[in-house]
Amino acid sequence: MDALVDRLDRIRGTVAPRNHNARTIAALTNNPGCGRRGLMDAAGVNKGAVAGQLGFPAAFGQSRFAIARGNAFEAQVKADGAAELLQLLRERLGLAIPEVAYDDLSNVGGNASREVRYARTRSLLARAAAERDDAGTLFDHPMLRLDIAGYFAYLEPDLIAFRVGGRFHVVEIKSFAVIDGQADPGKAAAAAKQSAVYVLAMRELLGELGYPPETVSHDVVLVCPENFANRPTATLVDVRKQLTVLQRQLSRITRLDKILDALPAGLSFDLAYDSDNNPTRPPDELTKAVSAIDARFSPDCLGSCEMAFFCRSEAAGSTSALGRSIRDDLGGVESVSTVLGLARGTLTPGAGQEEIAALLRMAHRLRTECLS
Repeated sequence: MDALVDRLDRIRGTVAPRNHNARTIAALTNNPGCGRRGLMDAAGVNKGAVAGQLGFPAAFGQSRFAIARGNAFEAQVKADGAAELLQLLRERLGLAIPEVAYDDLSNVGGNASREVRYARTRSLLARAAAERDDAGTLFDHPMLRLDIAGYFAYLEPDLIAFRVGGRFHVVEIKSFAVIDGQADPGKAAAAAKQSAVYVLAMRELLGELGYPPETVSHDVVLVCPENFANRPTATLVDVRKQLTVLQRQLSRITRLDKILDALPAGLSFDLAYDSDNNPTRPPDELTKAVSAIDARFSPDCLGSCEMAFFCRSEAAGSTSALGRSIRDDLGGVESVSTVLGLARGTLTPGAGQEEIAALLRMAHRLRTECLS
């Protein structure tokens, strides 16, 4: 693992790594075949800065207003020893104990390094899991980790609650509103997928200690503002479906050592910042470095990856730019010009293209008849 980390550090360059989070891992599993994103995320590359230097900046991520609103709501929920949160947990999880132990794991004795925080989290969760009496321990901002293609990604959930009966629950705090018992479907689905990442990471941690997966509940506590006020409400969200998809997709991601072995020596995404923190890496040189790694663009990438506009430009004229379903329907024909040639009969089908060529010619004939 140390050798792999050293190689990823050299690829990233002189800047500090950007950490994976549940949002990036959930997005990564949407396109597990993309070696470019897998490598750049694992190395902690600032994809937004790279895309900007390449001339394809993307307006991507949360606005500063949304981030500020989310931080304010989380601080409110955790204020006064998490009094409001404890009331919600007692209602939803059946916590009957008046006193609840509270551990803040945002740093350990002033040390905020990921490795130290992970070791402390592991120790406290092991101690809590071994308790035979019902406990109500809360762990604030614990540090978890997940193996992504042979590289550990560190994750930080909002909070973990230890429930009556010896089961852990992930508690995720979001600032989008639940109005009349209904939340925005897209935001709720994204929150469920991100929470599933935390559940999986926690199950792996406790699995190393000999505990079965069900020690961590598949029911996540989602805390959101209720209606148009800031009064929090809690909902149990079943993430079993998201867990199944997540595990399947993570197993399909190409291992990083295979990607690294195929790269030219000395490849780096270093932007060569000057003393004023401005990137000086020539765009042509950076383009060559980025293009050395195979990508798998699809339209879905535009909503989840900072490199999407560069990759879309690179994929222009290929069937992959039309989406995975269309690319698969075309039977592996990679070029749009080839598809049009086969449909019009101006190209002779190659080996293995006879069936798709016949279907394309029929579709072209039907289209021509309808238009005429």
